[in-house]
Amino acid sequence: MKRDQQLQQRIEGTLLQMQQEVFAPNLGTHKLEGQLQGLLACSCGYDCRVVFLIEKDKETGSEAIILLDIGTHDEIY
Repeated sequence: MKRDQQLQQRIEGTLLQMQQEVFAPNLGTHKLEGQLQGLLACSCGYDCRVVFLIEKDKETGSEAIILLDIGTHDEIY
C-alpha cells in the first residue's frame, strides 16, 4: 500500500512538471517509434512511463497534453 502511495505521488509530481515544462531534462521526454510512432513518452521514476501526445487547439493556438497511458516500461511498450 505504501508503495502505491509513493508511486501516485511520483506520477502526480510528474504530471505537474509536464504542465510547466513538458521537455524538462529530468523528464526524459522523447518521441516514440514503431507502433507508437507520433506519440511521446516521459519517465516518472525508475520503471514508470507516461505516454502522451501534444495537440494544438486550432482556434486558440494553445497546446494540450493528452495522456494516453501510464505504467511500467514493459506494460507500455
